Amino acid sequence: MADREDREIARNSKDIINQIAVMIRTAHIHDSGNIAVLTAIERLIATVNPLVSQNNKLTLEIVGEFFYLNESRVRYSMEYLLNFDFLIREFKRLHLGSITIDGPLTTEDMQLFVKAFLTAPFSDSPYDALLESIANVDSLTIGPLKKVVEEGEFDMRKLVKKTYFNAVSYTKGVINKIKSGERVSIKKAKRVVESMVDMILEEEELLVGMTAIKDYDEYTYHHSVNVSILSVALGQRIGLSRKALTDLGLVALFHDIGKMEVPPEILNKPTNFNDDEWKVVMKHPFWGVRAILKLKGLDPASIRTAIVAFEHHLNYDMSGYPKISRPLDLDFYSKIVSLADQYDAMTSSRVYSRVPMAPDKALSIMMERAGTQLDPIIFKFFINMIGVFPIGTLVLLDTKELGLVYGGNTMFQDRPRVLIIIDSSGTRVKGNVVDLTEKDSTGNKYLRTIVKTMDPNKYRINLAEYML
Repeated sequence: MADREDREIARNSKDIINQIAVMIRTAHIHDSGNIAVLTAIERLIATVNPLVSQNNKLTLEIVGEFFYLNESRVRYSMEYLLNFDFLIREFKRLHLGSITIDGPLTTEDMQLFVKAFLTAPFSDSPYDALLESIANVDSLTIGPLKKVVEEGEFDMRKLVKKTYFNAVSYTKGVINKIKSGERVSIKKAKRVVESMVDMILEEEELLVGMTAIKDYDEYTYHHSVNVSILSVALGQRIGLSRKALTDLGLVALFHDIGKMEVPPEILNKPTNFNDDEWKVVMKHPFWGVRAILKLKGLDPASIRTAIVAFEHHLNYDMSGYPKISRPLDLDFYSKIVSLADQYDAMTSSRVYSRVPMAPDKALSIMMERAGTQLDPIIFKFFINMIGVFPIGTLVLLDTKELGLVYGGNTMFQDRPRVLIIIDSSGTRVKGNVVDLTEKDSTGNKYLRTIVKTMDPNKYRINLAEYML
């Protein structure tokens, strides 16, 4: 009997998590008494209550990047991805680790829970606020987020920085070795990429935020690492396994390796390329394949790396380069890497383009290219990951404050978290992070709203000073 009940819980587990996510997302848009919210609540109750009566209790817990229901990991398909991803982020925002249902839920209970779930993030201690708000709901118990911490608390931002700059240093070392004629093994790069994958699975937002810091002097190495990070983060959103994410990060890290054969006087030219110079630059995909095939230990990973190095400028509609005799089906990783490559290149300052393009401007250009140069479906995932206002965007708020976008919001793309750097009186401040979904005491009006994006170069704002 117990086995049959466990099987029934497992069968319903995806729906339970999906229904909780739908309920919370709907409540973000409508009041808790709205028919849409009530319908979502009723659906959840109809699924959960029969299971609770059979099994006494249900415990939904978050461990790392996964949900467990009654200690069994919940596996889900692509159709559930966005809702699962949203709910994991919401749990983490509240420092919420588990919800236990040990009695029948009522509509009133769930309305109270939803209201508390939405307001708690704006208190100084979100978990305690949620705990206090649902104290009178007998059928619900919550637990804090468990974090494995070695030797006391450590600064996650420092660890992210170390991971990022280790990758830049490694990339620089490999390219210099290849230039000097040494044979290097692609396998050693795997450890570097694995550390980035681990960091993205734990702290995606912080590591993706590092890609907003552009280094003009060492563009080549930063660009390779940035494209690898953006590709892995995008792969995670699409739902790739940890092994696939490592493979993807590896091919992305070496996508531009052919550029080391472009003569420095062309690559570092302070003006746009002429036709002859452009013909040389367009050979770098060929040179990339040649460089990768010369590496030690030819295996499936290095062959796929060579394929992506060759294809990353071909474009979704084959309108790019190198010119090929007949159309081919682009490798899935090539589609991801070309997207990350375009975004990072456009938003970076280079020798011939000292002023980088604003992230929102780059996204609007990429939007026009979706369906021609870029895979339109993968681009939708990219927009969802980067947000309408990507990390590092300088924004003017309706409060006359200036701030840098510091973190995204899956539910409300136009309401990210913002680091205030200039207050309403025009004074530069140390800055606190504000959440643009925060409303006033009536719950009807947002406290802050983005009016427009600004050019950080005009204000001489050094992104690295704030993002690091």
